[in-house]
Amino acid sequence: MQQHWKTLLLALSVMLAPAVLAQSGDLTTIDYPGASSTQTWGINPQGDIVGFYDASGVTHGFLLKAGRYTTIDYPGAAGTFPSEINPRGDIVGGYSAPDGTGYGFLLSGQSFTSINLPGALFVEANGINPEADIVGDYFSSDGRRHGFLISGGATTTIDYPGATDLPHVPAVTLANAISPEGDIAGGYRSAGVSHGFLLSGGAFSSFDCPGATFTTATGINPDGSIVGRCTIGGVNKGFLLSGGQFTIISVPGATYAGATEIDPQGNILGRYRTADGAFHGFLLSSSGGGR
Repeated sequence: MQQHWKTLLLALSVMLAPAVLAQSGDLTTIDYPGASSTQTWGINPQGDIVGFYDASGVTHGFLLKAGRYTTIDYPGAAGTFPSEINPRGDIVGGYSAPDGTGYGFLLSGQSFTSINLPGALFVEANGINPEADIVGDYFSSDGRRHGFLISGGATTTIDYPGATDLPHVPAVTLANAISPEGDIAGGYRSAGVSHGFLLSGGAFSSFDCPGATFTTATGINPDGSIVGRCTIGGVNKGFLLSGGQFTIISVPGATYAGATEIDPQGNILGRYRTADGAFHGFLLSSSGGGR
């Protein structure tokens, strides 16, 4: 079920043009037993992992805790897609209804709560922090995609300044992760190009993997380290942005890779795709015990 590999990480500094060898780390592949495809998206400080898997044409969510898998299905849903878990075990994600509509959800204890926004055509919840603040994104009736924050019972829309429309290509802002301090990481599209962003203290900052044509952030930990996915030379790879330096994450033999979350110890969760088209989850253990 699990394989232990060594993977080489190439460190790309925004101050240096060439890539340099940074370190190696232990990479563990994660496959839900009997599934045709597995994706891992969220990890909490205790090491509990959430994601989703495909089996017999249906997508189910799962929790991997202490080496044991538990399936997560939103009641009556056609598909369930968990994306994050916080330290107390609250899980957020999205689900598809039989009529094709999509909504976010919160699973707290044994209770599901559907997350919808007035006027939204589609909603997904992407991140939750220890304070139970939730971030995600939604489609509005004009076709634009907006980020959102739910905190203290109030919902705030998040739009990156300058995220612009093109003909037949509406503007996009995705709020994908939120730290314990309330910093939000995600991605936005401007003039047809996708960039990563950090929203901290009410101020936005934009970033791109060096040489990338696409960048989006999907995870942030308490010390501000950010992970995500970028496209370099037409190839999708994961990245870590920590201390002002980018580290590109590639999985040996994979045709696609992306990092999805990073825990307080610096362990990185992600997913990769093999030549047969199947996705697999992975956990890249930090050799330094933190970053």
